Amino acid sequence: MQTSASEASASWRIDLFVLPLILGLGWLAGILEAARSPDPAMAIQGWTFAACMMGIGVWYLWSYAGRTPADERTPYANDVVKAGVIASMFWAVAGMAVGLILALQLSFPHWFYFPDVPWTNFGRLRPLHTSAVIFAFGGNVLIATSFYVVQRTSRARLWGGSLPWFVFWGYNTFIVLAGTGYLLGITQSKEYAEPEWYADIWLTLVWVCYLLTFLGTIIKRREPHIYVANWFYLSFIVTIAMLHIVNNLSWPVSLLESQSYSLFSGVQSALTQWWYGHNAVGFFLTAGFLGIMYYFIPKRAERPIYSYRLSIVHFWSLIFIYIWAGPHHLLYTALPEWAQTLGMTFSVILWMPSWGGMINGLMTLSGAWDKLRTDPVLRMLVVSVAFYGMSTFEGPVMSVKTVNALSHYTDWTIGHVHSGALGWVAYVSFGAIYCLVPWLWGKKTLYSNALVEWHFWISTLGIVLYITSMWVAGIMQGLMWRAYNEFGFLEYSFAEAVQAMHPYYIIRAIGGGLFLAGVLIMVFNLWKTVRQGAPAAAAAALVPEAAE
Repeated sequence: MQTSASEASASWRIDLFVLPLILGLGWLAGILEAARSPDPAMAIQGWTFAACMMGIGVWYLWSYAGRTPADERTPYANDVVKAGVIASMFWAVAGMAVGLILALQLSFPHWFYFPDVPWTNFGRLRPLHTSAVIFAFGGNVLIATSFYVVQRTSRARLWGGSLPWFVFWGYNTFIVLAGTGYLLGITQSKEYAEPEWYADIWLTLVWVCYLLTFLGTIIKRREPHIYVANWFYLSFIVTIAMLHIVNNLSWPVSLLESQSYSLFSGVQSALTQWWYGHNAVGFFLTAGFLGIMYYFIPKRAERPIYSYRLSIVHFWSLIFIYIWAGPHHLLYTALPEWAQTLGMTFSVILWMPSWGGMINGLMTLSGAWDKLRTDPVLRMLVVSVAFYGMSTFEGPVMSVKTVNALSHYTDWTIGHVHSGALGWVAYVSFGAIYCLVPWLWGKKTLYSNALVEWHFWISTLGIVLYITSMWVAGIMQGLMWRAYNEFGFLEYSFAEAVQAMHPYYIIRAIGGGLFLAGVLIMVFNLWKTVRQGAPAAAAAALVPEAAE
């Protein structure tokens, strides 16, 4: 493959003009916001954005001034994938540490409440945790793995010259901008969509570049076949772009202020939000990570995917059905009855293709089940698929109206969300990163398989404590909230319900602490792998090969 530097210089060197221009205009906009905004929080956001633009600009000058970076002279763009892996682990530690703080605040509010430090309150840290874990950790994992997988399965270098680097730096700029905004009290108050209008505009630009990079690589592929993982990645990129743009249609109060007003109102706003919110789960947290499953499990198990036909059925049924499931969050509301029923029906139907995908992932190990005893990385990948199956069974059950009346807006929902987030998303991400680090850094193996074992069992114990405590707490909440005495009055006060949750919240905090401990073990293991691991005789990750 001899297309790297010459191809880049001949066909796409305009990136070295356009992208620095965007950075320069962004820096100028940040400076103007900081200097002229009457809103102190918005002024801080302006300085933050300007600093990020300047930092990325300096990086561009350092990397490209007068020379072609060494990475552009290789068959595959590996450095940007390495950067994504490093960023993923950084945000994993940060996001889960904030999650532990929140769990401790709910368990011991008299110890972890600081009224004189407003940015530490629960309302500001909660969206920070959500975004840091889902969008910072999960988003960087998806960008890194998608860039790795699309190159190997297409036998083509990432399209766009320095564009993949702009995607990486631009996306993490969005994370910084959104996270600092939450701490300052800037939010749209929409679940999974808290960033305000200026951050949304920047993310839209970055996401379009992401789509161009991924799609451009597929178009110039040297393999006639488009591997199934790439279909899942592409559906995630395209659908999230649509969801993001529609859900964030808003009008800013002023270009110098952070606040904006949604173009939707009332029931329309609620339906749009949950069409977006549930499909952020369906495509960001499901379709994207299924792309990881369909590449890394066969690769690690050294077995072909169990059923190619089943993967096709899984893909098309998933992307068609998931998009209709959002209204199940609005049962017993002002949403028309037919729309509520539609959301419930499609949610129940969704169970079948989800379990088809789970079976496809698990049965890929046919003839290689013994590897689960000896390879903790593969075990983590396979257990993630089991959690995917459990979560995609629980979700349809909770969407049934009678069950929903007991479960929704209780801690049962929190348990469900975290069984998917920790068991499915985090585990499949950890497994992929454990695979990628030796491949990318040219090591024969990880520093310590024993540490992977410790990570697996400590984290699994943490997940079990977390989700079971929330399931029990949630069912208790639902029963207490709707219990009436013989006079027709509520039997329990809100304070009594909160008091009943106390032991379960402590168990949750312990579970979250164990999961964070597992992540820290992983960080140490990966760092030792990069620093001290024996170099491989040949770095296979750097060599173009037949589509995998």
